[in-house]
Parts: sequence; structure tokens; C-alpha cells
Amino acid sequence: MSEDIVLASASPRRKELLSQIGIGCHILPVDIDESPLSDEPPTDYVRRLATQKAQRCLQILPAELSAMAVLGADTIVELEGELLGKPQDAAHACEMLTRLSGKTHFVHTAVAVCFCDETHVSLSSSRVQFGDVSEQQIMAYIDSGEPMDKAGAYAIQGGAAAFIRHIDGSFSSVMGLPLYETAQLLSRCGIDIQHNNKNDELA
Repeated sequence: MSEDIVLASASPRRKELLSQIGIGCHILPVDIDESPLSDEPPTDYVRRLATQKAQRCLQILPAELSAMAVLGADTIVELEGELLGKPQDAAHACEMLTRLSGKTHFVHTAVAVCFCDETHVSLSSSRVQFGDVSEQQIMAYIDSGEPMDKAGAYAIQGGAAAFIRHIDGSFSSVMGLPLYETAQLLSRCGIDIQHNNKNDELA
């Protein structure tokens, strides 16, 4: 698969999701200050971070990649108005999962694409309902190591699928990249998703 864009993230899940729709990418992760602003709504927060990641990546692009679209994304879990990012340690992951047990929360993922001196941003928000999760289940899940680099301390595509009673929204967005919104943004940059997939099928 040829590289069509630059991905401003080291997330293997986002690379995998892009591959699912026939998009290859160069990986160029960036570091930005992810501290929320005072009284910043969760949806504004993820939009801002996705945009800053893409724009920061654009600033450090090597010359041979300068003509490519740059994609940044950010995902956050919102529970009762509070942001849940990645857990700091196992105890923090346990606290998050215990709070999520038996409750409905939101997962917000924003995706930003920089191309030809323009930045376009799209947001996907999903409602996720956890069933009641026992302490034993939580500890076993934490022992697997899976929660430690995930917003909200869980991966919907992994072992935490057994905790989720219902989802209203985009599965890929909860994973970390809303594919419908991403495809729409990339099409504005002249990247034809259907054409790429057809090429993969013929290869």
C-alpha cells in the first residue's frame, strides 16, 4: 500500500483504521501540550488538540513529504462532564474503570486534516454504555496491560468489548478515528477512498 498522507500519531490503531479504508501513511508523531483550558468543553478540547497535532506536524515535515495531507486526531472520554484521558498507572486505570461501570459515557474523537494551507476539522461523538463490571474483571483487564495507553482506560476493540452493553455512534471513532468523517475530509484533499480500495482489491 502506497503512502497517501502523513499521520501525526504513533497510534497503531489509527494506522490500522486508515489501512481499512485503503489509506497508507507516513508516521510522524508530535508532542504538544495536552492540558485542557479553563472551562473548555470536551468537544472543543478534542478539536483543538487534533488541529494542533496536524499543524505541528506540518511545521516539521521533511521536504519530500511537504505536498502531502497531514492528519491529526484526538480522542477523549467524557463521564458526567469530566474528561478521562489515558491512565497514569494501574491504580488510576482501576479508578476510571470502576467509575465507568454501570454508566453511560461519551467518547469524542476529532480529526483534523491540513492540506494546501487549509485545515479542516470534523468531530464524532458516541454514547457508550458499560454494564456492571466486577472488581475481579477490572483487575484482570488491567493485568492484561491493554488499558494503559487508552483514553478512559479501555479499548472497545479489545478485552473491554465484554464490558460494553450498548454503543450509539461510531465504532471506529471510539477506537480512535472516525472513518466516515476521515474519508469525507480526505476526499476534500483529492484522495479518493473508493479508488484506493479498488486498487487494493486488484493488487
